[in-house]
Amino acid sequence: MKIVEELFKKIWNKFRETTEEKRKVEQLRTIEQEWRSWDKYVQEFKKVTRKSSYKGRLFIEEFKKGLNEAIRKKLAKAKSLLTTIRK
Repeated sequence: MKIVEELFKKIWNKFRETTEEKRKVEQLRTIEQEWRSWDKYVQEFKKVTRKSSYKGRLFIEEFKKGLNEAIRKKLAKAKSLLTTIRK
């Protein structure tokens, strides 16, 4: 009986991790700057990404997608591409 309980516990822990990752990915895909300042948006974005698997280019693309329209237009016209969220 104890073996079965341990198995269920392992399955639950693995399932919970997957669910948390899915939730983080969904948050990343829907987070937007809207009325927030640049700094507030960066802070919130970093907070959401802490436990996600997003890295590198995918991370930057999701970040740019959430920026308000005016900033996105300026980035589109910029000579150098955004490679980090601090730039």
